[in-house]
Amino acid sequence: MRLGILGTVATVALLAGGAALAQDASAIDEIIAEMQPSVLSEAEQRAELEWFMEAAKPFAGMEIKVVSETITTHEYESKTLAPLFSKLTGIRVTHDLIGEGDVVEKLQTQMQSGQNIYDAYINDSDLIGTHWRYQQVRNLTDWMAGEGKDVTLPTLAVDDFIGTSFTTGPDGKLYQLPDQQFANLYWFRYDWFNDEKNKADFQAKYGYELGVPDNWSAYEDIAEFFTGRDLSHMGVSGPVYGHMDYGKKDPSLGWRFTDAWMSMAGMGDKGEPNGLPVDEWGIRVDENSRPVGSCVARGGATNSPAAVYGVEKYVDWLKNYAPPSAAGMVFGEAGPVPAQGQIAQQIFWYTAFTADMVKDGLPVVNEDGTPKWRMAPSPHGAYWEEGMKVGYQDAGSWTLMKSTPEDRAKAAWLYAQFTVSKTVDLKKSHTGLTFIRESTINDPSFTDRAVKLGGLVEFYRSPARVRWSPTGTNVPDYPKLAQLWWQNIGDASSGAKSAQEALDALCAAQEQVLSRLERAGVQGDIGPKLNPEEDPSVWLERPGAPKPKLENEKPQAVTVNYDELVKSWQQ
Repeated sequence: MRLGILGTVATVALLAGGAALAQDASAIDEIIAEMQPSVLSEAEQRAELEWFMEAAKPFAGMEIKVVSETITTHEYESKTLAPLFSKLTGIRVTHDLIGEGDVVEKLQTQMQSGQNIYDAYINDSDLIGTHWRYQQVRNLTDWMAGEGKDVTLPTLAVDDFIGTSFTTGPDGKLYQLPDQQFANLYWFRYDWFNDEKNKADFQAKYGYELGVPDNWSAYEDIAEFFTGRDLSHMGVSGPVYGHMDYGKKDPSLGWRFTDAWMSMAGMGDKGEPNGLPVDEWGIRVDENSRPVGSCVARGGATNSPAAVYGVEKYVDWLKNYAPPSAAGMVFGEAGPVPAQGQIAQQIFWYTAFTADMVKDGLPVVNEDGTPKWRMAPSPHGAYWEEGMKVGYQDAGSWTLMKSTPEDRAKAAWLYAQFTVSKTVDLKKSHTGLTFIRESTINDPSFTDRAVKLGGLVEFYRSPARVRWSPTGTNVPDYPKLAQLWWQNIGDASSGAKSAQEALDALCAAQEQVLSRLERAGVQGDIGPKLNPEEDPSVWLERPGAPKPKLENEKPQAVTVNYDELVKSWQQ
């Protein structure tokens, strides 16, 4: 009888095992069918997926939670990739989508409490200075060679990622793995700029050719030219505007400035990927990377003449050249507006919106599916000099907190790698258009699609792609400092304060945070160490940032021909 029971149990186990194998094979087939095109052959995809299936066995049945901001790429991960990964591995994944400000808040809460809120985060590499100084995240260099070695994909190919320089600390350690990237570029109506009447009228009024603005002087002229212009000869009806932006007092207003607007104005020092010793937040560091000031009186530049210029231009253009409703909009509301067909150009435009700008039937898309618009490098402000940071790039990256238990971190790391694997990445990139891999960018499928993407592929295949960079390591506590920007800039945007008054308050608030961090000593010998205050003129007379006020903040306007610009990228 006992033998019979054992035999029955063994038979049931064998049948269950056979069913599991069949299910696994079915999941692999389903994933391969979904992940086309791929840079891998079907056999290579199958081998990679079989590795995930095997490596995940110790964690089968586990439920994990990860979180990211809500953009098209992450929606695809949450709705498509997470269920497929769960089917393949038996690890049940909940991939939450929330606002970017909420992601930072959850991360900050986990850092402060030590409680495991999420098993992995996709958070911006803007926090690299925070992660490096606080040492509360697993550095992936050591993780992949040590405790996470058994769950690190042999074909991960870290060298294939284009953004790892953004997620590496001054200690040479990789703290985050890029999941999506998008740049902040200049967007314009290519068809309007190439219209003969528009070109002739612009030349007659301003004395130079209508083209992609190389500096803010030209951008301002073009904004003035198109605002209120009659474009009925092109079949355009209704009001037309020469600029688009947003101005509501909201966390996204802070990103509007910390995402390198001030470096584009020319506030900081020379140096790429970030100004050194003064960066695009106006924070100065010493030779040991310790933050020493934000206000001009301590050698910072947050309230410098160049910063005031940057805020004043933002306010003036929003008021004079953008739709009246823009002042009450947040980032997400303003993003789709240019696709409605009434905007001539936008100086601060994220390529993450590309997927929403190329849909059939939009006023900015031709009948053959090609765009009526293009993207180009961001123009520079009056204080900008060659060798300075040229613009911002977002690098949302997988981050593992040390407060996450090891088994949960391992399971989450498997899912993270699945979402960026070569098996998955090409299809994901065609969906969200946020490139992270060299192999994906150079795939023939994007050569074929490039004509419909308005310059995106050309940009990411050019050396320019690494010149646009995220916030660097000068910022010692991103969550605490970032919230100060939107609160203070909002006062300038609304007219409650002048640009100078708002920036004086901002730099003082930043220094209060730096001072608290210094007193607490929580970041050790790489934390803030404030300079003594001096008369601002002492710093303004020294070379580099902070810079004294220019006599002429509107130098000669310069434009370039877009098609010639693209040729220079390709060369």
